[in-house]
Amino acid sequence: MNEFVDVFSTLDVPDGSLRISEVGGREILLARVVDRYYAADNRCPHMGCNLSRGTLEGTILTCPRHHSQFDLRDGRVIRWTDWSGIKLSIAKILKPPKPLKTYGVKIEGERILVKLKE
Repeated sequence: MNEFVDVFSTLDVPDGSLRISEVGGREILLARVVDRYYAADNRCPHMGCNLSRGTLEGTILTCPRHHSQFDLRDGRVIRWTDWSGIKLSIAKILKPPKPLKTYGVKIEGERILVKLKE
């Protein structure tokens, strides 16, 4: 599937908010930061937590479980967990850092469309 899918109206996504849409059998997280929209998987690649319950500061999304952080612009890992020391070292070996999968977004009129990639 390499097509754009209509997910929300721009009126449904206020600045600084996170929304979930079920698209093609997956949960897509949509975020608005000022007048830009970002789309990513809704499940944290660390432990699978629901990211829509996390916090958004600018384009940095923080997972509510272990406080992993991702940049919604490209999915890169800012922080894998808020653990430190030996616990962090073991966690990185057992579950190495992995970026958050992101999706292309475009606006047509008042509709937000997300490009799903296979």
